[in-house]
Amino acid sequence: MLVRKEFPADIGAIRELLVSAFPSPVEAELVDALRAAGRLSISLVAVEADAVVGHVAFSPVTVDGRTLGLGLAPLAVHAERRRRGVGARLVRDGLSLCRNAEVGLVVVLGDPRYYTRFGFEAARRHELRGEYEEAGDAFQAVELVRGTIRPGGGLVRYCSEFASLRS
Repeated sequence: MLVRKEFPADIGAIRELLVSAFPSPVEAELVDALRAAGRLSISLVAVEADAVVGHVAFSPVTVDGRTLGLGLAPLAVHAERRRRGVGARLVRDGLSLCRNAEVGLVVVLGDPRYYTRFGFEAARRHELRGEYEEAGDAFQAVELVRGTIRPGGGLVRYCSEFASLRS
């Protein structure tokens, strides 16, 4: 399996994967909108035999109005390739790119049992609040550059394109 940055030729396959991986096309539309707005900071694909079998996206988030990091969303793996390390590899490689680029923090809204293996913990431990308050412990953060998260945390907001997920 090869993990690499997306190429323009991958866009259709990424869209197809996202549509098949989620109950509605909203996540595919989100990635398209982030890409069109220039807010798809990191977009990685997992490729096997020239086919896209996984995708992860990272886009900017703000904490109290300051752009301090990225949000990991969405993460998708082809149904036949799940539970084989594809998603984990995409997350690890994405976080590695974030560290190399000195991204201060990454947030994710997902299953804590899955994301803690990558260093994520409940965002509330850093006094970070998400704009989606109902998320509870599913809203998680990992500080990649020490001192990025100020004492007292703050309100984390995703790009405006995420508003379509709530509609």
